[in-house]
Amino acid sequence: MKYQTYTLHNFRQIPQVSLLSQEEIRDIEVVGRVLPFKTNNYVVDQLIDWDHFQKDPMYILTFPQRGMLSEKDYHAVDRLLDDPDQEEELKQVVHQIRMSLNPHPAGQREHNMPELDGEKLPGLQHKYHETAVFFPSQGQTCHAYCTFCFRWPQFTGINEYKFAMKEGEKLVRYIQEHPEISDLLITGGDPMTMKSSIFARYIDALIEAKIPHLKTIRIGSKSLAFWPYRFTTDSDSAEMLAVFQRIVDAGINLAYMAHFNHYAELETEEVRKAVSAIRKTGAIIRTQSPILKHINDRSEVWSRMWKLQTQMGMIPYYMFVARDTGARNFFAVPLVKAHRLFRAAFSKVSGIGRTVRGPSMSANPGKVNVLGTTYIKGERYLALRFIQGRNPDWVGRPFFAKYNEEALWLDDLEPAFGEEEFFYEEELNQILQQ
Repeated sequence: MKYQTYTLHNFRQIPQVSLLSQEEIRDIEVVGRVLPFKTNNYVVDQLIDWDHFQKDPMYILTFPQRGMLSEKDYHAVDRLLDDPDQEEELKQVVHQIRMSLNPHPAGQREHNMPELDGEKLPGLQHKYHETAVFFPSQGQTCHAYCTFCFRWPQFTGINEYKFAMKEGEKLVRYIQEHPEISDLLITGGDPMTMKSSIFARYIDALIEAKIPHLKTIRIGSKSLAFWPYRFTTDSDSAEMLAVFQRIVDAGINLAYMAHFNHYAELETEEVRKAVSAIRKTGAIIRTQSPILKHINDRSEVWSRMWKLQTQMGMIPYYMFVARDTGARNFFAVPLVKAHRLFRAAFSKVSGIGRTVRGPSMSANPGKVNVLGTTYIKGERYLALRFIQGRNPDWVGRPFFAKYNEEALWLDDLEPAFGEEEFFYEEELNQILQQ
Protein backbone atom coordinates (compact mmCIF):
# COMPACT_ATOMS: atom_id res chain seq x y z
CA MET A 1 0.00 0.00 0.00
CA LYS A 2 1.23 3.48 -0.87
CA TYR A 3 1.71 5.57 2.27
CA GLN A 4 -0.48 8.69 2.61
CA THR A 5 -0.26 10.94 5.65
CA TYR A 6 -2.98 13.36 6.73
CA THR A 7 -2.45 16.26 9.13
CA LEU A 8 -4.33 19.40 10.07
CA HIS A 9 -3.21 20.98 6.80
CA ASN A 10 -4.64 18.39 4.40
CA PHE A 11 -7.21 16.32 6.32
CA ARG A 12 -10.00 17.71 4.12
CA GLN A 13 -8.50 15.58 1.32
CA ILE A 14 -9.63 12.44 3.15
CA PRO A 15 -12.58 11.19 1.08
CA GLN A 16 -14.58 10.19 4.16
CA VAL A 17 -14.42 13.74 5.56
CA SER A 18 -17.41 14.47 3.33
CA LEU A 19 -19.42 12.53 5.95
CA LEU A 20 -18.57 15.09 8.63
CA SER A 21 -20.70 18.10 9.42
CA GLN A 22 -19.20 21.58 9.22
CA GLU A 23 -19.32 21.70 13.01
CA GLU A 24 -17.29 18.47 13.28
CA ILE A 25 -14.74 19.77 10.78
CA ARG A 26 -14.46 22.98 12.79
CA ASP A 27 -13.83 20.98 15.96
CA ILE A 28 -10.89 19.22 14.28
CA GLU A 29 -9.45 22.54 13.14
CA VAL A 30 -9.78 24.15 16.57
CA VAL A 31 -8.61 21.28 18.77
CA GLY A 32 -5.94 20.32 16.25
CA ARG A 33 -4.25 23.70 16.75
CA VAL A 34 -3.55 22.72 20.38
CA LEU A 35 -3.17 18.93 20.30
CA PRO A 36 -1.31 17.19 17.47
CA PHE A 37 -3.26 15.55 14.65
CA LYS A 38 -1.86 13.04 12.21
CA THR A 39 -3.28 9.92 10.63
CA ASN A 40 -2.74 7.82 7.51
CA ASN A 41 -4.68 5.96 4.84
CA TYR A 42 -4.40 2.56 6.57
CA VAL A 43 -6.06 3.91 9.72
CA VAL A 44 -8.67 5.82 7.73
CA ASP A 45 -9.55 3.07 5.25
CA GLN A 46 -9.18 -0.11 7.31
CA LEU A 47 -9.63 0.69 11.00
CA ILE A 48 -12.44 3.27 11.19
CA ASP A 49 -16.10 2.30 10.81
CA TRP A 50 -17.31 5.32 8.85
CA ASP A 51 -20.94 4.21 9.05
CA HIS A 52 -20.81 5.00 12.78
CA PHE A 53 -17.74 7.18 12.96
CA GLN A 54 -18.91 9.56 15.72
CA LYS A 55 -18.71 6.74 18.27
CA ASP A 56 -16.09 4.63 16.54
CA PRO A 57 -13.10 4.09 18.90
CA MET A 58 -10.54 4.31 16.08
CA TYR A 59 -11.99 7.63 14.92
CA ILE A 60 -11.92 9.06 18.44
CA LEU A 61 -8.42 7.66 18.94
CA THR A 62 -7.01 9.55 15.96
CA PHE A 63 -9.28 12.53 15.17
CA PRO A 64 -9.43 15.50 17.60
CA GLN A 65 -12.75 15.83 19.46
CA ARG A 66 -14.27 19.00 20.90
CA GLY A 67 -14.40 17.58 24.43
CA MET A 68 -10.62 17.28 24.48
CA LEU A 69 -10.45 21.00 25.31
CA SER A 70 -12.37 22.88 27.97
CA GLU A 71 -15.12 25.13 26.61
CA LYS A 72 -13.08 28.15 27.69
CA ASP A 73 -9.98 27.01 25.81
CA TYR A 74 -12.00 25.92 22.78
CA HIS A 75 -13.60 29.34 22.41
CA ALA A 76 -10.27 31.12 22.99
CA VAL A 77 -8.85 29.37 19.91
CA ASP A 78 -12.05 29.45 17.87
CA ARG A 79 -12.44 33.24 18.01
CA LEU A 80 -8.91 33.81 16.63
CA LEU A 81 -8.65 30.99 14.13
CA ASP A 82 -9.93 32.70 10.98
CA ASP A 83 -8.30 36.09 11.36
CA PRO A 84 -4.81 36.21 9.78
CA ASP A 85 -4.12 39.45 11.65
CA GLN A 86 -4.49 37.54 14.93
CA GLU A 87 -1.97 34.79 14.13
CA GLU A 88 0.58 35.90 16.74
CA GLU A 89 -2.07 36.19 19.43
CA LEU A 90 -3.39 32.76 18.42
CA LYS A 91 0.09 31.27 18.86
CA GLN A 92 0.33 32.80 22.32
CA VAL A 93 -3.11 31.50 23.33
CA VAL A 94 -2.29 28.02 22.02
CA HIS A 95 1.02 28.02 23.92
CA GLN A 96 -0.69 29.05 27.15
CA ILE A 97 -3.26 26.27 26.79
CA ARG A 98 -0.55 23.72 26.12
CA MET A 99 1.39 24.81 29.20
CA SER A 100 -1.78 24.36 31.29
CA LEU A 101 -2.12 20.72 30.15
CA ASN A 102 0.86 19.43 32.17
CA PRO A 103 3.09 18.78 29.14
CA HIS A 104 5.58 16.62 31.03
CA PRO A 105 3.98 14.50 33.75
CA ALA A 106 5.80 12.36 36.34
CA GLY A 107 8.91 14.53 36.41
CA GLN A 108 10.15 13.37 33.01
CA ARG A 109 11.98 16.56 32.17
CA GLU A 110 13.07 17.63 35.65
CA HIS A 111 14.08 14.40 37.34
CA ASN A 112 14.73 11.62 34.80
CA MET A 113 17.42 13.14 32.55
CA PRO A 114 20.88 11.70 33.25
CA GLU A 115 24.34 13.18 32.67
CA LEU A 116 27.52 11.98 31.00
CA ASP A 117 30.77 13.79 31.82
CA GLY A 118 28.71 16.58 33.37
CA GLU A 119 26.59 17.01 30.24
CA LYS A 120 22.82 16.53 30.26
CA LEU A 121 21.58 13.87 27.85
CA PRO A 122 18.17 15.12 26.62
CA GLY A 123 17.60 11.98 24.56
CA LEU A 124 17.93 9.64 27.52
CA GLN A 125 15.97 8.96 30.69
CA HIS A 126 17.10 6.85 33.62
CA LYS A 127 14.29 6.76 36.17
CA TYR A 128 14.46 3.12 37.22
CA HIS A 129 17.62 1.39 38.40
CA GLU A 130 17.83 -1.30 35.69
CA THR A 131 16.17 0.45 32.73
CA ALA A 132 17.34 3.27 30.47
CA VAL A 133 14.95 4.91 27.99
CA PHE A 134 16.36 6.19 24.69
CA PHE A 135 14.73 8.67 22.29
CA PRO A 136 16.51 8.57 18.91
CA SER A 137 16.06 11.94 17.24
CA GLN A 138 15.01 10.36 13.93
CA GLY A 139 12.13 8.51 15.61
CA GLN A 140 10.29 11.44 17.18
CA THR A 141 7.10 11.03 15.18
CA CYS A 142 4.48 8.31 14.66
CA HIS A 143 2.54 6.89 11.74
CA ALA A 144 -0.55 8.40 13.38
CA TYR A 145 -1.02 10.27 16.65
CA CYS A 146 -3.19 8.89 19.43
CA THR A 147 -5.37 11.66 20.83
CA PHE A 148 -4.58 10.57 24.41
CA CYS A 149 -0.79 10.45 23.93
CA PHE A 150 1.17 11.58 26.98
CA ARG A 151 4.10 12.56 24.73
CA TRP A 152 1.99 14.97 22.69
CA PRO A 153 4.35 17.94 23.35
CA GLN A 154 7.02 16.25 21.24
CA PHE A 155 4.77 16.52 18.19
CA THR A 156 3.70 20.14 18.62
CA GLY A 157 6.98 21.96 18.01
CA ILE A 158 7.60 22.82 21.65
CA ASN A 159 11.34 22.32 21.40
CA GLU A 160 12.07 22.61 25.11
CA TYR A 161 9.73 19.69 25.68
CA LYS A 162 11.32 17.36 23.15
CA PHE A 163 13.39 14.33 24.05
CA ALA A 164 15.82 13.48 21.27
CA MET A 165 19.42 12.36 20.88
CA LYS A 166 21.37 11.59 17.73
CA GLU A 167 24.62 10.49 19.31
CA GLY A 168 24.66 6.70 19.54
CA GLU A 169 28.19 6.86 20.96
CA LYS A 170 26.95 8.66 24.07
CA LEU A 171 24.20 6.09 24.50
CA VAL A 172 26.72 3.25 24.42
CA ARG A 173 29.09 5.00 26.82
CA TYR A 174 26.33 5.78 29.30
CA ILE A 175 25.19 2.15 29.40
CA GLN A 176 28.79 0.93 29.69
CA GLU A 177 29.35 3.19 32.68
CA HIS A 178 26.16 2.04 34.43
CA PRO A 179 26.38 -1.71 35.06
CA GLU A 180 23.00 -1.64 36.84
CA ILE A 181 21.31 -1.14 33.45
CA SER A 182 20.10 -4.47 32.05
CA ASP A 183 17.30 -3.13 29.84
CA LEU A 184 17.25 -0.45 27.16
CA LEU A 185 13.87 0.82 25.96
CA ILE A 186 14.01 2.55 22.57
CA THR A 187 10.96 4.75 22.18
CA GLY A 188 9.73 8.04 20.75
CA GLY A 189 7.46 8.97 19.05
CA ASP A 190 7.91 5.63 17.38
CA PRO A 191 11.37 4.32 16.48
CA MET A 192 9.78 2.18 13.78
CA THR A 193 9.19 5.33 11.73
CA MET A 194 12.96 5.46 11.22
CA LYS A 195 14.63 4.09 8.14
CA SER A 196 16.03 0.64 8.83
CA SER A 197 19.55 1.80 7.97
CA ILE A 198 19.41 4.54 10.62
CA PHE A 199 17.89 2.26 13.26
CA ALA A 200 20.61 -0.28 12.46
CA ARG A 201 23.38 2.21 13.30
CA TYR A 202 22.20 2.46 16.89
CA ILE A 203 21.63 -1.26 17.25
CA ASP A 204 24.90 -2.32 15.62
CA ALA A 205 26.83 0.07 17.88
CA LEU A 206 25.24 -1.59 20.92
CA ILE A 207 25.91 -5.09 19.62
CA GLU A 208 29.52 -4.32 18.68
CA ALA A 209 30.17 -2.83 22.13
CA LYS A 210 29.40 -6.25 23.68
CA ILE A 211 28.10 -4.73 26.90
CA PRO A 212 27.87 -7.73 29.27
CA HIS A 213 25.13 -6.31 31.49
CA LEU A 214 22.81 -5.30 28.62
CA LYS A 215 20.39 -8.23 28.51
CA THR A 216 17.25 -6.85 26.88
CA ILE A 217 16.42 -4.30 24.20
CA ARG A 218 12.80 -3.14 24.11
CA ILE A 219 11.18 -1.28 21.23
CA GLY A 220 8.12 0.81 22.11
CA SER A 221 5.97 1.10 19.00
CA LYS A 222 2.46 1.64 17.66
CA SER A 223 3.43 0.60 14.12
CA LEU A 224 1.80 -2.81 14.28
CA ALA A 225 -1.54 -1.11 14.86
CA PHE A 226 -1.16 1.97 12.65
CA TRP A 227 1.13 0.82 9.81
CA PRO A 228 1.80 -2.97 9.82
CA TYR A 229 3.26 -2.68 6.30
CA ARG A 230 6.42 -1.54 8.11
CA PHE A 231 7.16 -5.24 8.58
CA THR A 232 5.66 -6.70 5.42
CA THR A 233 5.81 -4.66 2.21
CA ASP A 234 7.67 -1.40 2.96
CA SER A 235 10.79 -1.09 0.83
CA ASP A 236 13.07 -1.73 3.82
CA SER A 237 10.85 -4.04 5.86
CA ALA A 238 13.15 -7.04 5.32
CA GLU A 239 16.11 -4.93 6.42
CA MET A 240 14.32 -3.96 9.66
CA LEU A 241 13.49 -7.59 10.40
CA ALA A 242 17.15 -8.46 9.77
CA VAL A 243 18.14 -5.92 12.44
CA PHE A 244 15.75 -7.64 14.85
CA GLN A 245 17.37 -10.95 13.96
CA ARG A 246 20.86 -9.55 14.69
CA ILE A 247 19.77 -8.51 18.17
CA VAL A 248 18.48 -12.00 18.93
CA ASP A 249 21.54 -13.68 17.38
CA ALA A 250 23.76 -11.54 19.61
CA GLY A 251 22.14 -13.18 22.63
CA ILE A 252 20.15 -10.09 23.61
CA ASN A 253 16.47 -10.54 24.42
CA LEU A 254 14.35 -8.45 22.03
CA ALA A 255 10.98 -7.34 23.38
CA TYR A 256 8.71 -5.51 20.95
CA MET A 257 6.36 -3.46 23.15
CA ALA A 258 3.25 -3.16 20.97
CA HIS A 259 0.57 -0.57 21.69
CA PHE A 260 -2.93 -1.85 20.93
CA ASN A 261 -5.83 0.16 22.33
CA HIS A 262 -8.73 -1.81 20.86
CA TYR A 263 -9.34 -5.20 19.29
CA ALA A 264 -10.20 -3.46 15.98
CA GLU A 265 -6.46 -2.91 15.54
CA LEU A 266 -5.88 -6.67 15.60
CA GLU A 267 -8.41 -7.81 13.04
CA THR A 268 -6.84 -6.94 9.67
CA GLU A 269 -4.95 -9.52 7.64
CA GLU A 270 -1.94 -7.20 7.38
CA VAL A 271 -1.43 -6.95 11.13
CA ARG A 272 -1.51 -10.73 11.42
CA LYS A 273 1.18 -11.01 8.74
CA ALA A 274 3.29 -8.38 10.49
CA VAL A 275 3.02 -10.07 13.89
CA SER A 276 4.08 -13.36 12.33
CA ALA A 277 7.06 -11.72 10.59
CA ILE A 278 8.32 -10.15 13.82
CA ARG A 279 7.93 -13.35 15.83
CA LYS A 280 9.95 -15.30 13.24
CA THR A 281 12.99 -13.15 14.13
CA GLY A 282 12.90 -14.48 17.69
CA ALA A 283 11.51 -11.26 19.12
CA ILE A 284 8.84 -11.46 21.82
CA ILE A 285 5.85 -9.16 21.38
CA ARG A 286 4.31 -7.78 24.57
CA THR A 287 1.17 -5.64 24.45
CA GLN A 288 0.02 -2.64 26.43
CA SER A 289 -2.51 0.18 26.49
CA PRO A 290 -4.06 2.68 28.86
CA ILE A 291 -7.70 2.27 29.79
CA LEU A 292 -9.58 5.10 28.07
CA LYS A 293 -13.10 6.45 28.22
CA HIS A 294 -14.70 6.46 24.75
CA ILE A 295 -12.14 3.90 23.50
CA ASN A 296 -11.94 0.77 25.66
CA ASP A 297 -13.71 1.37 28.97
CA ARG A 298 -15.67 -1.90 28.79
CA SER A 299 -14.37 -5.21 30.11
CA GLU A 300 -15.51 -6.99 26.92
CA VAL A 301 -13.11 -4.90 24.85
CA TRP A 302 -10.15 -5.91 27.01
CA SER A 303 -10.97 -9.61 27.28
CA ARG A 304 -11.50 -9.84 23.51
CA MET A 305 -8.27 -7.92 22.90
CA TRP A 306 -6.23 -10.14 25.25
CA LYS A 307 -7.68 -13.32 23.74
CA LEU A 308 -6.79 -12.19 20.21
CA GLN A 309 -3.29 -11.17 21.26
CA THR A 310 -2.70 -14.52 22.93
CA GLN A 311 -3.97 -16.42 19.90
CA MET A 312 -1.54 -14.46 17.71
CA GLY A 313 1.40 -15.35 19.97
CA MET A 314 1.69 -12.03 21.78
CA ILE A 315 1.90 -11.58 25.55
CA PRO A 316 -0.60 -9.24 27.27
CA TYR A 317 1.58 -7.07 29.48
CA TYR A 318 0.03 -3.86 30.87
CA MET A 319 -3.22 -2.01 31.36
CA PHE A 320 -2.15 1.53 32.16
CA VAL A 321 -4.02 4.46 33.65
CA ALA A 322 -4.03 7.45 31.27
CA ARG A 323 -1.40 9.92 32.44
CA ASP A 324 -2.40 13.28 33.85
CA THR A 325 -1.57 15.30 30.76
CA GLY A 326 -3.10 16.59 27.52
CA ALA A 327 -6.71 15.51 26.99
CA ARG A 328 -6.71 13.39 30.16
CA ASN A 329 -10.06 14.76 31.37
CA PHE A 330 -11.71 13.50 28.18
CA PHE A 331 -10.25 9.99 28.53
CA ALA A 332 -9.87 9.53 32.29
CA VAL A 333 -11.42 6.53 34.03
CA PRO A 334 -11.53 6.58 37.87
CA LEU A 335 -9.12 4.16 39.50
CA VAL A 336 -11.86 2.18 41.23
CA LYS A 337 -13.75 1.71 37.96
CA ALA A 338 -10.55 0.87 36.09
CA HIS A 339 -9.79 -1.93 38.52
CA ARG A 340 -13.35 -3.22 38.33
CA LEU A 341 -13.10 -3.41 34.54
CA PHE A 342 -9.65 -4.99 34.74
CA ARG A 343 -10.88 -7.68 37.13
CA ALA A 344 -13.94 -8.45 34.99
CA ALA A 345 -11.81 -8.81 31.84
CA PHE A 346 -9.09 -10.76 33.67
CA SER A 347 -11.65 -13.31 34.83
CA LYS A 348 -12.73 -14.00 31.22
CA VAL A 349 -9.35 -15.10 29.85
CA SER A 350 -7.40 -18.27 30.47
CA GLY A 351 -4.25 -18.46 32.56
CA ILE A 352 -2.14 -17.92 29.43
CA GLY A 353 -3.67 -14.46 29.04
CA ARG A 354 -3.31 -13.55 32.72
CA THR A 355 0.21 -12.26 32.23
CA VAL A 356 -1.22 -8.74 32.10
CA ARG A 357 -0.75 -6.30 34.98
CA GLY A 358 -2.87 -3.32 35.88
CA PRO A 359 -4.32 -0.87 36.25
CA SER A 360 -0.91 0.76 36.57
CA MET A 361 0.00 4.44 36.95
CA SER A 362 3.40 5.64 35.71
CA ALA A 363 3.56 8.33 38.36
CA ASN A 364 6.44 10.39 39.74
CA PRO A 365 7.55 7.86 42.39
CA GLY A 366 7.19 4.88 40.01
CA LYS A 367 4.72 2.46 38.46
CA VAL A 368 1.91 1.97 40.98
CA ASN A 369 -0.45 -0.97 40.54
CA VAL A 370 -4.04 -0.68 41.79
CA LEU A 371 -4.67 -4.05 43.46
CA GLY A 372 -8.29 -3.37 44.29
CA THR A 373 -10.56 -2.47 47.19
CA THR A 374 -10.58 -4.21 50.54
CA TYR A 375 -12.29 -3.97 53.94
CA ILE A 376 -10.24 -3.64 57.12
CA LYS A 377 -12.18 -3.50 60.40
CA GLY A 378 -15.31 -2.53 58.52
CA GLU A 379 -13.71 0.33 56.58
CA ARG A 380 -13.13 0.27 52.84
CA TYR A 381 -9.69 1.02 51.43
CA LEU A 382 -7.82 1.00 48.15
CA ALA A 383 -4.86 -1.40 48.03
CA LEU A 384 -1.82 -0.53 45.90
CA ARG A 385 1.76 -1.65 45.31
CA PHE A 386 4.82 -0.57 43.36
CA ILE A 387 5.71 -2.51 40.21
CA GLN A 388 8.63 -0.11 39.69
CA GLY A 389 10.03 2.61 41.89
CA ARG A 390 12.66 5.32 41.98
CA ASN A 391 13.95 3.30 44.92
CA PRO A 392 13.97 -0.44 44.06
CA ASP A 393 13.23 -1.24 47.72
CA TRP A 394 9.70 0.09 47.22
CA VAL A 395 8.91 -2.54 44.57
CA GLY A 396 6.31 -5.11 45.61
CA ARG A 397 5.50 -3.34 48.86
CA PRO A 398 1.73 -3.04 49.40
CA PHE A 399 0.25 0.15 50.82
CA PHE A 400 -3.23 1.53 51.35
CA ALA A 401 -5.20 4.66 50.52
CA LYS A 402 -8.58 5.96 51.62
CA TYR A 403 -11.35 4.68 49.38
CA ASN A 404 -12.17 7.29 46.75
CA GLU A 405 -14.46 6.53 43.82
CA GLU A 406 -13.56 9.81 42.08
CA ALA A 407 -9.76 9.52 42.20
CA LEU A 408 -8.15 9.50 38.75
CA TRP A 409 -4.47 9.46 39.70
CA LEU A 410 -2.09 8.75 42.55
CA ASP A 411 -2.06 12.43 43.55
CA ASP A 412 -5.82 12.26 44.17
CA LEU A 413 -5.40 9.63 46.89
CA GLU A 414 -4.90 10.12 50.63
CA PRO A 415 -3.04 7.74 52.96
CA ALA A 416 -5.13 5.33 54.99
CA PHE A 417 -5.23 4.73 58.75
CA GLY A 418 -4.73 8.37 59.71
CA GLU A 419 -1.21 8.58 58.24
CA GLU A 420 -0.11 12.02 57.05
CA GLU A 421 1.78 10.72 54.00
CA PHE A 422 2.45 7.51 52.10
CA PHE A 423 5.48 5.49 53.18
CA TYR A 424 7.63 6.57 50.22
CA GLU A 425 6.98 10.32 50.20
CA GLU A 426 9.76 11.53 52.50
CA GLU A 427 12.37 9.50 50.67
CA LEU A 428 10.93 10.54 47.28
CA ASN A 429 11.41 14.21 48.20
CA GLN A 430 15.02 13.50 49.12
CA ILE A 431 15.62 11.68 45.82
CA LEU A 432 14.11 14.49 43.75
CA GLN A 433 16.25 17.10 45.51
CA GLN A 434 19.49 15.35 44.60
